[in-house]
Amino acid sequence: MSRTLLAAFLLATSLLLPTSHAAETPAKATMQGDAARPAKAARWQRAELYFGLGRSDGSTADADRERWQRFLDEEVTKRFPDGFSVLDAYGQWQRRDTKTIERLNSKLLVILFQGPQHRRDLDALRAAWKQRSGDESVLLTITPAEVSF
Repeated sequence: MSRTLLAAFLLATSLLLPTSHAAETPAKATMQGDAARPAKAARWQRAELYFGLGRSDGSTADADRERWQRFLDEEVTKRFPDGFSVLDAYGQWQRRDTKTIERLNSKLLVILFQGPQHRRDLDALRAAWKQRSGDESVLLTITPAEVSF
């Protein structure tokens, strides 16, 4: 047999051999905490807050950006100094009274936290934004989160 034919034969027969059970079962992924903070990876929650930031036509864009930055500096950072994420968003909703569609530039604030005291902080953020902006509401969702550092 030539080397090429022998190599093809060995490859073909190896494909017919049964594989081990370990190869069939993928390894289960687990969340591993950072060695410096192993206990911190348990019982976390993820909060998402949706803030209206002005009309989508851009008529108040500069004022809204400045007000938002002051809000982050004065309200959010002092309550969540370990960090948070902000994403630009677009939102729309239908007014109940007139059935018109409101379109808003928005900010999505994502905060990972532990402990019941942070729920009070989240509610304080909502109240502070409504007072500053005149908005009627700030949507809040809280879900369990698996966290690994």
